[in-house]
Amino acid sequence: MAHCSRCLIPWQLYDGLYLIEVDRVLRPGGYWILSGPPINWKKYWKGWERTKEDLNAEQQAIEAVARSLCWTKVKEAGDIAVWQKPYNHAGCKASKSPPFCSRKNPDAAWYDKMEACITPLPEVSSARDVAGGAVKKWPQRLTAVPPRVSRGTIKGVTARSFAQDTALWRKRVRHYKSVISQFEQKGRYRNVLDMNARLGGFAAALASAGDPLWVMNMVPTVGNTTTLGAIYERGLIGSYQDWCEGMSTYPRTYDLIHADSVFTLYRNRCQMDRILLEMDRILRPRGTVIIREDVDLLVKVKSLADGMRWESQIVDHEDGPLVREKILLVVKTYWTAHEAMTKISSRTVK
Repeated sequence: MAHCSRCLIPWQLYDGLYLIEVDRVLRPGGYWILSGPPINWKKYWKGWERTKEDLNAEQQAIEAVARSLCWTKVKEAGDIAVWQKPYNHAGCKASKSPPFCSRKNPDAAWYDKMEACITPLPEVSSARDVAGGAVKKWPQRLTAVPPRVSRGTIKGVTARSFAQDTALWRKRVRHYKSVISQFEQKGRYRNVLDMNARLGGFAAALASAGDPLWVMNMVPTVGNTTTLGAIYERGLIGSYQDWCEGMSTYPRTYDLIHADSVFTLYRNRCQMDRILLEMDRILRPRGTVIIREDVDLLVKVKSLADGMRWESQIVDHEDGPLVREKILLVVKTYWTAHEAMTKISSRTVK
């Protein structure tokens, strides 16, 4: 579902480009909900300081764009209007306006220019089928094989490897809880960031364990990975991110950051300290970071982390001390610039 409440976006303009983008990100059969102008204009037109004719024309234009996308208007009641995207495109005419995209990659979204064409849904054998395959209801969809994996559209991922990945992350989360005492503190962690989510296994393991956490699953733009769709099919949430750039979020957003092989992924792309400083910016004071890397690289990361006044320690892999991959556990300390300058002045005097 996509929801827009008084967002004041001109949905009807630019050949319906904004609604076309909503259509791209909605699942087959998904809903779009609009509340605020121009919905219920007959009641609010005076307060909005617009004419009846203007508001009616705007709503009719939005309705026309929705019809051109083969959406069905489900209901309009009070201040809310609801449309539904079709489950497939079997009933849509091929010679329509806007046209269907012919070459555009539907998963491309990072610095990708929007186009006034409809992203075609996968073909179906019957008009009653769900394009791409139906997802199970929550919470079963969390661990069920995503339709994209079943169809073989994610290179190198099969139903078997997906099940193995799910089991692996359950094992890893159990290990994390055995070495991170803060997990025992109820309510310590709520907002969690996975910097290299892959299939969303870390988030799924936390959810399966009953932890009341919210995980943002980021898929790095390097490597041309296409797993973000599977993350959403699992009922999780996420986005794309280039970790050589700043993340579009507020300072001190997250209570816990998980970084699996992030520094290996970005080796020779940008400096480690830049990534660590961005992690520090978006991490809350006393927040925790879990970093998984080869031991040689992890020692370098720890040296930088210590210089940032992070409390850190390296612990063994869940399979024991003989595995080269290790885990760096970090807690961001609470300090202020005034406190730091006082300590520097004290050392200078001595």
